[in-house]
Amino acid sequence: MATHLKNSQPDLGITDRDIECVEIAGLCHDLGHGPWSHLWDGQFIPKALPGKAWKHEDASIMMFDNLVEENDIRIELQDVAFIKALISGDPKQCPDEKSFLFDIVANKRNGLDVDKFDYIPRDSHMVGDKMNIALMRIINSARVLDNQICYDIKDANLLYEICATRFKLHKMIYCHKAAKAIEYMIVDALLEADSYMQIARRVDCPEKYLYLTDDIMGRIEERQDIELMKSRAIFDRIRTRDLYKMVDYKVVDWPWAEIFQENITPQGIVEAAREDSKTDPSIQEIVKTLSVEHVICDFSLMHYGMKEKNPLDFVKFYSKRHPNGMFSLSDPRQRLLTSASEPSHAGCGVYSNLKPQFFAELLVRIFTRDTRYFGVIQAGYRSCLKKLESRIASQIPDQLVLNPMFPTITSSSQSLAEMTPTPSPPGHDPPAPTTPRTFSRVSSFSRTGTAGTTDAALFENNYFTTVARSFAPPSPSRGSKRRRNE
Repeated sequence: MATHLKNSQPDLGITDRDIECVEIAGLCHDLGHGPWSHLWDGQFIPKALPGKAWKHEDASIMMFDNLVEENDIRIELQDVAFIKALISGDPKQCPDEKSFLFDIVANKRNGLDVDKFDYIPRDSHMVGDKMNIALMRIINSARVLDNQICYDIKDANLLYEICATRFKLHKMIYCHKAAKAIEYMIVDALLEADSYMQIARRVDCPEKYLYLTDDIMGRIEERQDIELMKSRAIFDRIRTRDLYKMVDYKVVDWPWAEIFQENITPQGIVEAAREDSKTDPSIQEIVKTLSVEHVICDFSLMHYGMKEKNPLDFVKFYSKRHPNGMFSLSDPRQRLLTSASEPSHAGCGVYSNLKPQFFAELLVRIFTRDTRYFGVIQAGYRSCLKKLESRIASQIPDQLVLNPMFPTITSSSQSLAEMTPTPSPPGHDPPAPTTPRTFSRVSSFSRTGTAGTTDAALFENNYFTTVARSFAPPSPSRGSKRRRNE
């Protein structure tokens, strides 16, 4: 990418040193990933070291510093600072460097960077769903305008497909119920072993972190220390496919995501199950031993790369006839700005009108660590849903009104022109066209815009997962398999 920009736009002044720093940053930006990649910094570290503000990019910088020092690599301090800023994706760390170069490795502007151009097609291929996207065409389409990387409008659909495929991979592969169950089991096993092996504390020591890889699972399994017995037992369950079970699930629209995360909790589910047992003798015995440790509430936020926003709303485009840009396509009416000479956003009618209302959704799933409690946990979760619906319905109507997502004609005399926003003057980016406005936590209680109304499907029980309160699925058949610790 950097080499293409240097060759196609010599006036940018890109040097061989710039290209080398970008290449090194690309190679080293994921040095800090711990065992099982994002599971480490997204799930394990927050539980093992609560309150510690740590992410894998921090470890990447730590490991890069250690690599340079331990190998006595002769590199200018200015270059080291530039590479680390590129890894962080923060141009403010090096204000004297060319800011558009920060769009290549870790693009915080719209999320479209070479990292996604690499892993999305690769992962798609590895799961048997190969993407037919000409990545070199996208790279060769890149052009720096307005101090940021822009693309030919002809390639807008290709970029949109990459974003959509990212969502698809999370929906179908990364967040698959079995994958999530195993992730929670790995985290539980690591937490059980951490107090004895001090695994999490290694994130601050590059010499120890260097050897912290996925083989930590095998190292725990091979040891016979009694302190690791619980951890080994969990890993044994993974080996024998005795996984945590998904009890129920629901797909939730973006405006409701925070509400569900705040109100659906293991504690609430357990309390609801105990309340249910008062009127259902068939579950009274099993509920007596039910605890929050048996319940997992999983919230998987899946999006196109920028949460509820459309990433392409933050990408600027040019065209063959207007290589420096002349059209303000972010305005729904696509008006010509005759005085403008700059790249533009792509709005409705330019690349696709088939866009979701929100570019993110929350997948709510309830898991159990012990299948004996499957049915009662599902019943408790559904009681929580019913209580949440009642609580919202009882709110003051004025607090339940959702701001209109699109302009509406209030009278027959109101013309379309009156609804059309005035284009921004040259040199000023107009608001993103297809991204719905951000809702406050109060105003997001209603999707229809009518006071006191909600979408009934939001709280409906999932017919396809419904079981009896006393239901408990059988353990997986082991056949001739024996537990590893027998």
